[in-house]
Amino acid sequence: MHELSIAMNIIDIAGEYAEKANAKVVHRIEIEVGELSGVVFEALEFAMENAKKNTILEKTECSIIRIPGKVHCENCSYEFDTDNVYTPCPKCGDYRQEIIQGRELRVKSLTVE
Repeated sequence: MHELSIAMNIIDIAGEYAEKANAKVVHRIEIEVGELSGVVFEALEFAMENAKKNTILEKTECSIIRIPGKVHCENCSYEFDTDNVYTPCPKCGDYRQEIIQGRELRVKSLTVE
């Protein structure tokens, strides 16, 4: 489950920022995850709960924001939303696409005290 290693990295990053801000408590963390990133959302949620234990983020509310997938068809230049990189272009049926958004995986914000 690579979501556990992702969650542990997120906790490390958030912990570093909280330490730099001299935070005693981290109330909330927002994470942006693209639908085309290859991350299983439910597995990441579960992994985050386990990775938080015994850290400054133990009681932190985690919010995972889904970023929809959007691709550009290289054949006809049509842009469309998708949650699967193997979806043919709805306009021309071609599979050659460039991902415009949906690969994101980042800590968006921390709410600290």
